[in-house]
Amino acid sequence: MATRADRRASAAARQRLLPGGRLAGPMPWIIAIMMFLTVLAAAAGLGLGAAVGAMSADLAGRASVQVVEADAQVRDHLAARALAALRGVADVHAATAVDSVVLADQLRPWLGEDALSGDLPVPALIDVTLTPGDADIKVARLRRLLGGLSPTLRIEPHAAFLLPLAGLLSALGWLAVGVVVLMALATGAVVVLAARGAHGSHRGTIEVLHQMGATDVQIARLFQWRIGLDAALGGALGFAF
Repeated sequence: MATRADRRASAAARQRLLPGGRLAGPMPWIIAIMMFLTVLAAAAGLGLGAAVGAMSADLAGRASVQVVEADAQVRDHLAARALAALRGVADVHAATAVDSVVLADQLRPWLGEDALSGDLPVPALIDVTLTPGDADIKVARLRRLLGGLSPTLRIEPHAAFLLPLAGLLSALGWLAVGVVVLMALATGAVVVLAARGAHGSHRGTIEVLHQMGATDVQIARLFQWRIGLDAALGGALGFAF
C-alpha cells in the first residue's frame, strides 16, 4: 500500500514531467468562463420553466365574462342574469362582478379620462373562478350556457390572453437549454484541444519515457491527471462565481 510520502513523491514526479502550476495557462480560465456561462444559462432556463408553470397553474382555472352591450340598462340587466346563472352552475367555484370604477381605472392609462365618461360604452366584466378539472371543457359548457342567455355574452379563459407570453417564455427556456448543450460541447472541445496541444509540446518527454520503459497507458494517465486537474479547477472556479 502506497504511503503518504510515496503519493507526494509521485505527485512531484508528475509535476516535473508535465510542468505547470495550478490554474497555469489559458485553459483553466477558459473553462471557468464557459462554466460560468453554462450555469447562468441553466439557471435562466430553470427560472423560465418555473415561471411558465406557475403562471399556467394560476390562470388555468380563471376566466372572464364580457357583456358587450352599448345600452347601459340592458348591459346591467344581462350582467345580473349572467352572474345569477354562473353562480348556479357546478363548474363555477366563484363568480364576481368587476366594479365599473375599478374597470375604468384600469382603462384610464389607454383611454384617458374618456374611460370615466358615460359616452364611451365599456363592457361589463364578471370574474369567474372554475372548479378543479379540465378548464377547456368547463369553459365550453359555460359558453353554451351564456350563448343561450344572449349573444352579447362572451367568456374567455385568462390563459388565452397570456398564451403568446407563455409561448415566448417557453421558447426562451428551450433556447437556454440549447445554449447549455452548445457550451458543454464547446467545453469538451477545449479540453480535447488542450490535451492534443500538451501532447504535441511534450513529444520529446514522451519519447524519453518510452525509452525508459513507460507504457502508453502510464503516459496517458499523466496527461489525464494534468488536464483533468486543470479542467476541474477551472470548472469549480466558474461554478463558484
